[in-house]
Amino acid sequence: MSYTLIGADGRPYESATAGRLGGYRRSKLYGRLDCPSALRAIAKGGYVGERVFFADEATAVAAGYRPCAVCLPAEYAAWKAEHR
Repeated sequence: MSYTLIGADGRPYESATAGRLGGYRRSKLYGRLDCPSALRAIAKGGYVGERVFFADEATAVAAGYRPCAVCLPAEYAAWKAEHR
């Protein structure tokens, strides 16, 4: 099976391994695959068309995405402190 992930350059690539983190292209944010906020949006029929996946946090950050405030609160707080 092949998975499409987003690389550090922000471009999609094929991977034999599934992504560990999901993201939302419009807001450029990433979080856990079990994020309650993302799961609610998906259940309402939204989000899916703009969903992206990352191998790890470093790749998501390098691609210009920020951490989710809901499922990654500590990472989000650190990001926010850096971007004031």
